[in-house]
Amino acid sequence: MTVTLVNPDGLPKPDVYRQLSIATGSKLVFLAGQVARDAQGRRVGEGDLAAQVEQAYLNIGTALAGVGGSFDDVAKLTVYVVDWTPDKMPLLGEGVARAAAKLGVDPVKPITLLGVAALGEPDLLVEVEATAVID
Repeated sequence: MTVTLVNPDGLPKPDVYRQLSIATGSKLVFLAGQVARDAQGRRVGEGDLAAQVEQAYLNIGTALAGVGGSFDDVAKLTVYVVDWTPDKMPLLGEGVARAAAKLGVDPVKPITLLGVAALGEPDLLVEVEATAVID
């Protein structure tokens, strides 16, 4: 694995993400925001935040596998959630956990979570960008 996740001394040590990652691979991958669309472009999980998060994470895994990597190579995630409120955190966590189980990975990464008014299409509730480093 080319990414080491760290919670350094002197910073909080959250359970759901790490404060930083140390990437040592040779190929830097910037992945476009992934949304709740399957390989044929069909909607997944309309109105269901957990299902949409799961699909976005699965899409990240699929994209990285296509260039010789995996979700383990993710160094940083940015998650955009429409109309974010803290009560949505369990649904976000549920989607992440389901995707992690299917991908067989630890999904805990440095993450930035942003609440937004809308995304590119009206049925989308979440979009997830990833930066990865692959050997």
